[in-house]
Amino acid sequence: MSDRIAKLGDKSYEHDSKNPALGWMIGFLFVVSFIGLFSVVPLRKIMIIDFKLIYPSGTATAHLINSFHTPKGAILAKKQVKVLGKFFSFSFLWGFFQWFFTGGDDCGFASFPTFGLQAYKQKFFFDFSATYVGVGMICPYLINISLLVGAILSWGIMWPLIWAKKGHWFDASLSESSLHGMQGYKVFIAIAIILGDGLYNFVKIFGKTLLGMYNHFNARNTGAILPDNERPTPESSIESFDDQRRTLYFLKDSIPTWFAVSGYVAIAAVATGVLPQIIHQLKWYHVLVMYIIAPVLAFCNAYGCGLTDWSLASTYGKLAIFMIGGWAGASHGGIVAGLAACGVMMNIVSTASDLSQDFKTGYMTLASPRSMFVSQILGTAMGVVISPCVFWIFYKAFPDLGLPNSTYAAPFAALYRNIALLGVEGLSSLPQHCLMLCIIFFVVAIAINAIKDIVGEKYSKFIPIPMAMAIPFYIGGYFAIDMCVGSLILFLWRYKNKANADAFAPAVASGLICGDGIWTLPSSILALAGVNPPICMKFVSG
Repeated sequence: MSDRIAKLGDKSYEHDSKNPALGWMIGFLFVVSFIGLFSVVPLRKIMIIDFKLIYPSGTATAHLINSFHTPKGAILAKKQVKVLGKFFSFSFLWGFFQWFFTGGDDCGFASFPTFGLQAYKQKFFFDFSATYVGVGMICPYLINISLLVGAILSWGIMWPLIWAKKGHWFDASLSESSLHGMQGYKVFIAIAIILGDGLYNFVKIFGKTLLGMYNHFNARNTGAILPDNERPTPESSIESFDDQRRTLYFLKDSIPTWFAVSGYVAIAAVATGVLPQIIHQLKWYHVLVMYIIAPVLAFCNAYGCGLTDWSLASTYGKLAIFMIGGWAGASHGGIVAGLAACGVMMNIVSTASDLSQDFKTGYMTLASPRSMFVSQILGTAMGVVISPCVFWIFYKAFPDLGLPNSTYAAPFAALYRNIALLGVEGLSSLPQHCLMLCIIFFVVAIAINAIKDIVGEKYSKFIPIPMAMAIPFYIGGYFAIDMCVGSLILFLWRYKNKANADAFAPAVASGLICGDGIWTLPSSILALAGVNPPICMKFVSG
């Protein structure tokens, strides 16, 4: 496993055909995946009861669950399940049908030049992906439009202009995958936008977190030195009966603080000794420092998520890349150490915010927090075994997994790898004028976010989101077109019958996504067995 990860440290995109060490991957996830659960348990009462944080997604899930326990909700749920089953079957069979025409490179409906061959070369085509159409039906309109705007700006305008400078701005003999050539502009400009967007939202949400904490603690201390008859009325006295009952249930099956703290310390001690054995570039003192500061970051992320429904796990992961990668240095495997640290930090802070969302759902539905914690433990234990096995299936069945032009390009894997490269080696790897363009887009990303906050919710819904715009900069616009088709379907459906669309669109989208995703399993098995598609459907110029 460490040898496979070490391949990320060199400047080649050459694929490693060796088997990944499945046991090492499972071991790594076992060590890093549970500690985030223990980090947030002592704070659950403060988050849910004292601060009364909203956790919008958790609250929405709770209302949905509660609605199922009404006669009308039960009938609607049955209809939704039937719709999901229909579109699951359609999506699965559509994936099966497409497979017959993919017997070669760039073959099949996924390579259909919808808008012509020239547009296809610039990554503009509809690839008939049921998954992305379904995702487009779930995502807000603004996300999908932002993706399309980013694709047009990059592949429609910028990249052709920069490509025309080949031989002047970068060596014309470089391969398309070289970071010193065209690939460098695609990757690092996308990273600049992501970092600018992430930095702005980090500062904004972290500021809201500090302000909210100050207001909560200040409210708790208000009236401490006043006479009894002049003190503010405690919030508990105006709680509704439902809230009082929820609080009683939430506190009844408490999880001892000593248990959570002991669990965190024990796992941290094991991880400090084990992780350097799995990933040799990561030293024990790197791990120790991360686990010392992780509870603070986990609390900040869980609190910010409660206020805004926005998890900044990826931002904390990038901070870990720069901190640990720069600390280790390029000569001591800083790229691998930074990426490993990113995985550790993201696991901790994302798990903390997810569990806090689930605690809010449990609070609203009268579920036992102890049962929810145990369920999270069991689910995480299943995930750390299943996820590497799924990765192994993809790794074996698709030899080009992770390569830029492959079916499964894994774009964020390459972006994070290059963030680590930038953090360790500095700016020396950038092609000519790339740094200037990165700075411009970094500032533009911050400016767009600032403008969205200034103009307010009424007008901000018409301004693209920089983070979403950045993704097509690297992988192209084909998936953005698929998602916009999903948005168009939803828009027309709502125009015709809004109530029906709101009730059944999530079920349709879920069916499309799940059916296409499940088809990947039998297609992987066929690939492992050496069974190839019989036909190559390909389009060439006349």
